[in-house]
Amino acid sequence: MQAHDLDTGEITLHLVSEGTGPLVVMCHGYPGLWYSWRHQLPAIANAGYRAVALDMRGYGRSSRPLASEAYGLDHLSRDVLAVLDYFDEETAVVIGHDFGANLAWYMANYHSDRIRAVAPLCVPYEMELAGGCDVPPSELYAAIASQHFFHMHYYQVAGVAEAHCRGREEELLRKLFWALSADGELLSWENFPSEGTHYLDVLAEPAQSLPWPWLTRDDMDYYVGEYLAAGPELAFIGGANSYRAMDYNWQLTRDRAHAEIEIPVLFVGGEEDPTIKLAGEAPLEHMRAKVRDLRALELLPGAGHFVQQEQPEALNRLLLDFLASLAAPV
Repeated sequence: MQAHDLDTGEITLHLVSEGTGPLVVMCHGYPGLWYSWRHQLPAIANAGYRAVALDMRGYGRSSRPLASEAYGLDHLSRDVLAVLDYFDEETAVVIGHDFGANLAWYMANYHSDRIRAVAPLCVPYEMELAGGCDVPPSELYAAIASQHFFHMHYYQVAGVAEAHCRGREEELLRKLFWALSADGELLSWENFPSEGTHYLDVLAEPAQSLPWPWLTRDDMDYYVGEYLAAGPELAFIGGANSYRAMDYNWQLTRDRAHAEIEIPVLFVGGEEDPTIKLAGEAPLEHMRAKVRDLRALELLPGAGHFVQQEQPEALNRLLLDFLASLAAPV
């Protein structure tokens, strides 16, 4: 693996690459880092591709802008296109997880001249909570929060979440990774009122101490160290501002709301992912209707939200089959 620091003209983007061949760019979500793709990088590289995993802006060794609008999909897509230019590639495949899946869908819609296929993980196309609704997402979040705590509403006020978890960064990451995994429990937040409740209040202590089958103590230490690399005040700025940019992104994409996706798509989620459970079946049906070349839609058993870490071998098989299909007649 080789590390790179790319000056995009707007920010510095840290990335890790392995292999040579057609370009495959991997974009993580929250909580995540380039390291979230540690199982995919060698598998994709060994299959004859240049595999590249990014520290998205706001995370790890990449720049961490303060303004929430700097995390808009227009800015993030320019980061990815800068990676294509850096490697002197006209086109690439984008694999995105969580917020990175939102970006993959956006690039399929707006940059299909340079993105030849996408593999969004865990966030279906135009999922309402991810901005696929016909009202600004913050209104949807506020309606849910009027009934009980809802994390996407909690993050809307700048500084609140950041201040509460300062000095508790390891605790937040450990509880988040557990709660969103196949063995965890996230949706118990329905038992907590919004008023006076913080995210850490609703996240249970993991039922198992590290190591877990998919995450070691060393893995966790790496995540914590990289989140703190720019100081505790900026540890979670990337994730927090991604929630705050939801209305910005909603307005940005009104001109292509509910558009059909033309390029090839592989969608993979986890059967036990609370994001999938929260969304229900409707977004999957919407995706089947709107994605013209949906090569596969798979929900992996034994996986929660972190499919690329919880079930790496199963996901890698699907990704490699998908990549191979792009070179074959359809």
